[in-house]
Amino acid sequence: MTTTGEAHRTTAGGPWWWERWRSALFDLVLAALSAAECAVEGIPFAHKAGLPVPVGVVFGVLAGASLLLRRRWPIAVVLVSVAITPASMGVMLTVVGLYSLAASEMPRRIIGALAGMSFVGALIVGVVRAQQQGGSHPDTVQVAGWVVPLVAVTAAVGLTAPPLLLGLYVGARRRLMESLRERNESLERELSLLAERAEERAEWARGEERTRIAREMHDVVAHRVSLMVVHAAALQAVARKDPEKAVRNAALVGDMGRQALTELREMLGVLRSGKSAAGRGVPLAAVGEAAAAAASRVEPGARSGSVPESGAGRESGAVGAAGADGGPCLAELDALVEQSRAAGMVVEVLVEGEARTYAAVVEQTAYRVVQEALTNVHKHAAGAKAYVRLAHRGAEVAMQVENEAPPVPGAAAEVGLPSGGNGLVGMRERVAGLGGVFVSGPTEGGGFRVSAVLPAG
Repeated sequence: MTTTGEAHRTTAGGPWWWERWRSALFDLVLAALSAAECAVEGIPFAHKAGLPVPVGVVFGVLAGASLLLRRRWPIAVVLVSVAITPASMGVMLTVVGLYSLAASEMPRRIIGALAGMSFVGALIVGVVRAQQQGGSHPDTVQVAGWVVPLVAVTAAVGLTAPPLLLGLYVGARRRLMESLRERNESLERELSLLAERAEERAEWARGEERTRIAREMHDVVAHRVSLMVVHAAALQAVARKDPEKAVRNAALVGDMGRQALTELREMLGVLRSGKSAAGRGVPLAAVGEAAAAAASRVEPGARSGSVPESGAGRESGAVGAAGADGGPCLAELDALVEQSRAAGMVVEVLVEGEARTYAAVVEQTAYRVVQEALTNVHKHAAGAKAYVRLAHRGAEVAMQVENEAPPVPGAAAEVGLPSGGNGLVGMRERVAGLGGVFVSGPTEGGGFRVSAVLPAG
């Protein structure tokens, strides 16, 4: 089966091999006209061949009606037209058949061969007819010998070339339109896939940003709240025995509570303003970084300056200065350690190598790792001694927080600090995001160790 140019799709509506009823009706009209033409031309053919006239008429009707198959079998139609050419009938059949063949998906060599056969047949019939007409009228004026071939060639070319060229043009145009249609559908599918992937990437980015913001809030708030709970427990224990120490612990709790509230309020304020910033095209990551920077800033007026033993005043100034640079830094580790010491933890700090400045995100990540590790010591090993080690190396900076076994098993449960199980996960995500290495696990002595190595760049 062949088609007349376009790759026909199986669409409902037409009978048999026609796509539409309109196409079937059009071919039926063409076949009727061709059958009528061949039937009329079959009468002189019957006289010349010595056949009954009805036989010539029926032969012409059958030959002309074969045009009905032009869309399904164009080769058969052209062969029929070539076969009846010697009978001097089927001009319409020849023209429409050649057009249908040229517009079909047939290989060019087949189209050329059949068109050549039709041309040769028309040429031979034209020459023979001209000679017969000249012989039957001896009184006609003799013409030059080259006129008859010229007329025959002209007639043959006029009969075969126009429909052949028109069919080739229409077929090429149909194929071009079909390829453009397929390309358009392919582009639409690609655009749909790109839109789906963009939506997936946007959803993934939103999830990552939510996780990062949650990690920031956990890091900047959970540490202070944990220290508040430790101080509150100490306050409850010494309230009657040592009122003066109880007053200092109460001041520490109030100071840390104000710091936590200030940090939380500033972070939420930046996130709220980040909605309008995101609407103006500001990336969510930039909003998150601004939130982290705001979280590291604490208003000096919101703190109590009556408790210098806690180191909160020193830490306030350091954090405020670091906040201007975008977040906490390694220079603030001393203040962080002093807070834990003020809460009753024994902490030893060891620094190896020459201290230097790293990228802001590296220093912030290192600070958060130490901060979260100390918070975990308060939660899970109350009263245990902790060791903080910081090593400045050529291409990396390493930190390690290790605690001994708690002197009183179950002391952490008495303190009642809740644990969401996200601290170690958050540290690992931070370190991995910078291409570093994070390791954590229990030690042989019953303690716990957290180690991280970050690239200096």
